[in-house]
Amino acid sequence: MLDERYRAYLRWTIYQIYPRSFMDSNGDGIGDLKGIISKLDYLQELGINALWICPCYQSPNDDNGYDISDYESIMAEFGTMEDMERLIGEIHRRGMKIIMDFVPNHTSTKHPWFQESRKGKDNPYSDFYFWFDEKPNNWQAAFRGSAWEWDEMRGQYYLHSFTVSQADLNYENPDVVKAMQHVVDFWREKGVDGFRIDVIDLISKDFSKKRDDFGPRLHEFIRELIGREPFFTVGESDVHDIGEMVRHCAANRHELSTLFVFDHLECGRADKFTPKKDSLKFLRDCLIRWQQETAEHDLLYTLFSDNHDQPPLISRIADDAKLRYESATDLAAMLYLLKGVPFIYQGQEIGMTSAHLDSIDDFDDVESINAYHDFCRTMPEEEALGKVDFGSRDNARHPMCWDDTEGAGFTTGTPWISLHPRYREINVKSDRKADKSVWRFYQSLLSLRRNNETFLDGDFDVISSVDDPYFIYTRAWKDEKWVIVCNFETEQEISVPFDCEAPALTNLKRTSMSGVYAPYECAIAMVSD
Repeated sequence: MLDERYRAYLRWTIYQIYPRSFMDSNGDGIGDLKGIISKLDYLQELGINALWICPCYQSPNDDNGYDISDYESIMAEFGTMEDMERLIGEIHRRGMKIIMDFVPNHTSTKHPWFQESRKGKDNPYSDFYFWFDEKPNNWQAAFRGSAWEWDEMRGQYYLHSFTVSQADLNYENPDVVKAMQHVVDFWREKGVDGFRIDVIDLISKDFSKKRDDFGPRLHEFIRELIGREPFFTVGESDVHDIGEMVRHCAANRHELSTLFVFDHLECGRADKFTPKKDSLKFLRDCLIRWQQETAEHDLLYTLFSDNHDQPPLISRIADDAKLRYESATDLAAMLYLLKGVPFIYQGQEIGMTSAHLDSIDDFDDVESINAYHDFCRTMPEEEALGKVDFGSRDNARHPMCWDDTEGAGFTTGTPWISLHPRYREINVKSDRKADKSVWRFYQSLLSLRRNNETFLDGDFDVISSVDDPYFIYTRAWKDEKWVIVCNFETEQEISVPFDCEAPALTNLKRTSMSGVYAPYECAIAMVSD
């Protein structure tokens, strides 16, 4: 059985906000903290009770805030520390929780620690980062190119696992651990209820292995950083097997509460920038495996399909054009009635799709731009653009579409990145009024989950077989059982092996659980026998 404090997290429904693109309160084209405050009632009405805020710390913005130059200050574009304190207070006043993004692996090279470190070997920050006279290996950065950069002032190479402006911290130095513990404590004292921890698996290094292999002191460093007392933490880590998740998240380890497991997001692509024809069977089978294995080991699982680094899943694996509503709602039913902590990314509740841009000049993401120029060395520009358009993180970063007016209700000014090309069609105001409303389905689905113990703590069982082109599963708690049917890409005759009440929720107004299901049709009902 789940540890008692972990069971409490099953009641959280977390909404991820990318601040730069959520809501602009002052017309400068950049989302901000006051903009988030203005939408808290909207989120509460949807059924959200916790927010994950992507980095809003002081940053030069080379990687959109994940290159931090001061962990204890707010980026001026987003507001002030007083605005952040007010946001925390307004969230708590509504009985909601706030989760901050914590980026422990690297800082901006503009951070004072790095500026001091590069001055030489005789200052207190000399060993806050990794410095070598010669490159110790041939590691490549995640955003392409060498992970080692020569610094003229220091006269040595430093490690950057991402951009050259993101220098990796050296946790072998105890002073680095203490400094980052202070950051954690600073935000806990501000009232933050948890952390999403960026690339947590990289904070320990073994220079004789691959760059992204787990280092020998990883779990020790995690415990020192955030294992000192119970606190909600969700890690971003490249974990693919249950054994490693146990080592990160088992309650007696005193490390992370849970991890994001990304296996199911490989659905619909051969690699980040290459599409692959897939069926929803792939997604289903990944979800089933992790539901079963996390239950067996009493682990807390994360339920998500989209985030700030991922193009919308609906555009990779479903029909985001003719059957956008059906696809979005079917995917929601597949995910959010499983056992775990739901994470919903901004725009997902209205069925937002990938953008499909026409020029590399329309992209902002450093990873995408670097990839495009690499691709152009071996293929025509049009093909390179198509690959980047498919996989770019910018697909998740266009401004939130609140209405169909100029600026999409996001800003009265010029947005920092282009509006989504479909914003006049797909926006909150239009969707909430539509006969087929993704927003209203999400609201109903989250209400069903929140108000029924079966969907929080009930057992999971698979009813459909591995070859079926649909997914049927049940959730059972005490004397109550619910059945969830999610059809895939083609029309199917589906027979549910239970006597059921009329569907409590369906995306196409069906009245019985068995019968012919349209593509991406779903239905949820209580079992009556």
